[in-house]
Amino acid sequence: MFDKFREECAVMGVYGHPEAANMVYLGLYALQHRGQESSGIVSSDGKILISHRQMGLVADVFKEDVIKRLEGPSAIGHNRYSTTGQSHLRNAQPFVVEYSQGPIAIAHNGNLVNAQVLREELETSGSIFQSTSDTEVIIHLIATSKESSLMGRVVEALSRVRGAYSLLFITLDRMIAARDPMGFRPLVLGKFKAGKNRDGFVVASETCALDLIEADYVREVEPGEIITFGPKGMESLRPFPAAPHAKCIFEYIYFSRPDSNLYGRSVYQVRKELGRQLARENGVPADLVTPVPDSGVPAAIGYAEESGLPLEFGLIRNHYVGRTFIEPQQSIRHFGVKIKLNAQRAVLQGKRVVVVDDSIVRGTTSRKIVRMLRDAGAKEVHMRISSPPTISPCYYGIDTPTRSELIASSSSVEEIRKFVDADSLAYLSHDGMYVFVKGKTEGFCDACFSGNYPVHFEDEGHTRQLHLFDALQQR
Repeated sequence: MFDKFREECAVMGVYGHPEAANMVYLGLYALQHRGQESSGIVSSDGKILISHRQMGLVADVFKEDVIKRLEGPSAIGHNRYSTTGQSHLRNAQPFVVEYSQGPIAIAHNGNLVNAQVLREELETSGSIFQSTSDTEVIIHLIATSKESSLMGRVVEALSRVRGAYSLLFITLDRMIAARDPMGFRPLVLGKFKAGKNRDGFVVASETCALDLIEADYVREVEPGEIITFGPKGMESLRPFPAAPHAKCIFEYIYFSRPDSNLYGRSVYQVRKELGRQLARENGVPADLVTPVPDSGVPAAIGYAEESGLPLEFGLIRNHYVGRTFIEPQQSIRHFGVKIKLNAQRAVLQGKRVVVVDDSIVRGTTSRKIVRMLRDAGAKEVHMRISSPPTISPCYYGIDTPTRSELIASSSSVEEIRKFVDADSLAYLSHDGMYVFVKGKTEGFCDACFSGNYPVHFEDEGHTRQLHLFDALQQR
C-alpha cells in the first residue's frame, strides 16, 4: 500500500563550480529548517554520479571525507522531513537511477496528489518501486517515456503529474530545475559572483541558501518553467499551458526562514506587517507583548510597534534541543514544551501578557504555553495568532495534520480559547492576512485557512478527480 507523504523539503543545486558538493552542503545547512529527517547530495564528475544520503541533520550526515568523495562541478542536494508514513533511508533523496539514457538523480519539494493513481498504473506495466515517496513516480515516468530526448521525457513526465513540485535533476553533463505551473513551492535562481566561478549557477528553495555561499539572486524559477544548465549554458523552456498561480501563503506565515526573500518580498517584513495588522484588528489592554519563539518573533515585533506596548521575551527557547530526548520516569508537567521553552518569572510576574504565535494547529502546545505563562506569574494571558484559523490540511507539501486533528476545523474561537485557557484569543482575519499585498488574494494558495483547494481531488478508494491541470494532458 502506497503511503501518502506530505513532505516538507529543501532542494539545492549547483552547476559549474569546482566545489559544487561543498556549496550544496552549505546551502542545505542554511535550509535545515525545511527538513530534519534525512539529507543527501549527488554530484557528477562527468563520468559517474556519486551519491551520499543518510538519516539525520546535514552537519551529521556530511563530514569532510564524504564531501571530498563527492567530486565534480555539479551537484544537487535534498533535506527531507516526511509528515506521514514511516521514516526510512529508502525515502531519503536525491534518488539515483540508471535507465536507457544513463544515470539520473532527482530531488523534490512538494506533493503530487495523483501519485497513487500513477504508481498503480506504472506497477501494472511492470515498474518496481524501491520507496514509498511520490517522487519516485516521476523517475519511473521519465524512464518509461517513449520520447527520444531527456528534455522530452521530463516534459512528458511532468505533464502527467498533478500538484506541487519544485524539482532538481542531475545527469552526467547537466542540471535541470523545474517548478509546477501553479508555483506552489518556492524555487529561486542564483549566480556566483564575478570571478573564476562566474559561469556557475545555483538553484535553491530559498534565498538564504544563496546568501551563505555568496551567490547573487537572479530571479525566481517561474511557475511552469523548466531550466537546463549544460555545456551550452542556461536554457529556459515553458512547455505547459498557463495556469492560475497558487503560491503558498503559509511559507510567509511560518515555513520560510525570516531572512529569505519570497515571491519578491522580505519574509521578515511580511511577518512584521501581519503582526501590525493583528494589533489593529485585535488590540487588547495589556502590559507587554511576548512572542512564542522563534516563529512568533517578527509578528510580535510588529504587534508591539503598532500597539505601543513593550516587547519582552517572556519565553526563552533552548536552541540546543534535538528531536529526541529521554523523559524522566517521574512525571514533569508539560515536559515536552518545557524542555524547549522556559517562562521568565522576572518578566511575567503580575503582568497582563499578549502572547503572539503564528498559528494554532491541535491546540495542545498553546494550552501548555498558556499554563507556563500563568505558572510564571502572568496575571492575564491574551493569545494572538498572526494567521487565520487553520481549518484544512495541506496536500501540496506543508506539514499539517488531518482535518479531524485541526482544532479550528471543529471548534469555534471561543471553544478554542476555553481549551487553551487564555483570557482572550483572536486570530488575524483572512483579509488581514493579505495586507502586505494591499488585499489582493489572487496568485496565492490559502487552502489551509479557507478550504479552497486550487487542485481538487476526491479520494474514495483510489479514485481522484482533478481539475485545472487537465489542459496539460492535451499538450
